[in-house]
Amino acid sequence: MAQTDYYKALGIEKGASADEIKKAFRKLAVKYHPDRNPNDKSSEDKFKEINEAYAVLSDPKKKEQYDTFGSSGFHQQYSQEDIFRGFDFGNAYKDMGGGGGAGAEDIFSRLFGGSFGRGGGRGGFRAGPQRGGDHEMEITVSFRDAALGAEKQIAFRRNGQREELKVKIPAGVDNGSKIRITGKGAQGEGGGTAGDLFLILRVLGDAVFTRDGGDLLVDRSITFSAACLGTSLDVPTLDGDKRIKVPAGIQPGTKIRLKGCGIKPLGSNSKGDLYVKIGVHIPEALNVEQKEIVEEMALKGL
Repeated sequence: MAQTDYYKALGIEKGASADEIKKAFRKLAVKYHPDRNPNDKSSEDKFKEINEAYAVLSDPKKKEQYDTFGSSGFHQQYSQEDIFRGFDFGNAYKDMGGGGGAGAEDIFSRLFGGSFGRGGGRGGFRAGPQRGGDHEMEITVSFRDAALGAEKQIAFRRNGQREELKVKIPAGVDNGSKIRITGKGAQGEGGGTAGDLFLILRVLGDAVFTRDGGDLLVDRSITFSAACLGTSLDVPTLDGDKRIKVPAGIQPGTKIRLKGCGIKPLGSNSKGDLYVKIGVHIPEALNVEQKEIVEEMALKGL
């Protein structure tokens, strides 16, 4: 299925509560239910779309991943089988009339393929061969590797054996991001496919940059005279130093924006900005001449 905006599919805002999500889903599920729209391909497609949206947004963990990485980043980590794993179709259609319970499972088997657990089970897709379980592993990456992307060699144990693998770190990942490596989890049973390995990223801090989503912040200090008269300043970016103009009379704490010099977060189509926060250096001690100048300025109300 195409990467639909799940909130738009249900006609709700991103901040909608769990009750609002459920209410919107049930209203649309009744409207587009196959029993009410026989042989209507457009209604069938819409019915699939809203159920996929609800399977994600009604699951706190999946919803958090979707909100964090957006549709593109989310679908890099979740297949359709992952999306519906654990989704209780009978409960979703409980008290809704003809589409609930086993009837719902039959409908979904027909629309999505595969078979669904009966008897109130919450296992999602179920086939004869059993897929292996997923594994998780935490890895540490540098700030710049997370921002710009990199390749990293990792070692892990799988099925009692040590394995090594080169992993591509996508540009724009952040602390807590997950990278999915297909087929590197536990072995399946009865001829089933192996599970997946999920790498959970821990991104180290940086001595120069502080990150806020796609934006970067750099602290720079100038002298009191430069703050009064204005100056030029070389500031670091991820692409090398850039020179900026600091206007005369700038106040301490003012931020100067460098548009598009930030990070493109995973799943985003645009880069953030870089902000240079200007501090003013106040000398701890003055010589005689400097003190006289400052005193003269004070007398003039400066």
